[in-house]
Amino acid sequence: MANYYCKNCGTKYSSISSLTNNRCAKHPNGTNKGQHELYEGSEKSQYNCKYCGTKYTSISSMTNNRCARHPNGTNKGQHSPAL
Repeated sequence: MANYYCKNCGTKYSSISSLTNNRCAKHPNGTNKGQHELYEGSEKSQYNCKYCGTKYTSISSMTNNRCARHPNGTNKGQHSPAL
């Protein structure tokens, strides 16, 4: 059975429909102001931030931290997983 992850918070779901039917606490528009968004990459043992390259073992641990090279400015957004 495949797992599906939100690219903004790393929450894991067993189907795409259940993922996209729920609100995301770390949505870019604000807390719970949008649905979870599908991470379209594959499951990996390590995930790299697409802005700075920092490595994490899960998407959820990655998105819990602010990125020094975020496009909105230094530490003005979370790390984001590269595909």
